[in-house]
Amino acid sequence: MKLTDQCILPAPPEAVWRALNDPAVLQACLPGCKSLEKVDERHFESTVQIRVGPVAATFKGNVELSDLEPPRAYTIAGGGNAGAVGFAKVTARVQLEPQGEATVLVYDADVEIGGKLMSVGSRLIQSAAGKNLDAFFGALKAYIEENAASYASSAAAD
Repeated sequence: MKLTDQCILPAPPEAVWRALNDPAVLQACLPGCKSLEKVDERHFESTVQIRVGPVAATFKGNVELSDLEPPRAYTIAGGGNAGAVGFAKVTARVQLEPQGEATVLVYDADVEIGGKLMSVGSRLIQSAAGKNLDAFFGALKAYIEENAASYASSAAAD
């Protein structure tokens, strides 16, 4: 399944980059995220609960960042397993482009899902993925707006 979209965030790319690499921010913004721990500069471990139609699952997984071009772009590759319910693998290229005082975040993701989770159908999975992405970006935008002053001062210090 392919997911592509963009959103405008009210901060410069340096500040958005910082937020996208902060496990506390990501855990607060990711729907269903129960834990997100930074292992090192490029690796995270996570536990995420999701519901797709009648199927609920808790995925334990790993995330790796690669092709880093701070503060402009990176590739995120992750995979999670929910036992008998199934698995999910995601690879996404994220790009940040300055637009005045804001940043346009563009993503292009490939998602692979297998196991019992596939039984709910690709349309329902795509709909749930879209809702979760909208919720994530809405929460990230709100977080950045609430912390705009600290992001502006930290970006100016860079």
